[in-house]
Amino acid sequence: MTAQAAFQWPVRVYWEDTDAGGIVFYANYLKFFERARTEWLRAMGVMQGSLRESAGGMFIVSETSVRYLAPARLDDELLVTARLEAAGRASLIIAQQALRGGTLLAEGTIRIGWVDDQTLRPGRIPPAILAVLNHRE
Repeated sequence: MTAQAAFQWPVRVYWEDTDAGGIVFYANYLKFFERARTEWLRAMGVMQGSLRESAGGMFIVSETSVRYLAPARLDDELLVTARLEAAGRASLIIAQQALRGGTLLAEGTIRIGWVDDQTLRPGRIPPAILAVLNHRE
């Protein structure tokens, strides 16, 4: 697998994203990562909302790992990235970062797995979706 350029999505920090100390609550970085992953897939024509109808399945998060390096605060403009790190038959590992200017605030990996929309049992990612993801590398 060759290196892939990271997809970038802008996120502004709102009051609801912060904690009592005025910094972004740690769990909200997962929300920012989710938005960037969703927009990354959408940019490739993979609409998560219609996967259930078109492919009989959906992606679910099965594992996360996040490192927090510096705080973000109210009104900060962040750039959140998503990049395919690994693609298997049943899951993807997405590398993600949250940056403010050139400062790395948080980074991590998210594993999303493919499941059947009726049984929620793991399955194989449809070849058409894998082809789209692999074409972007």
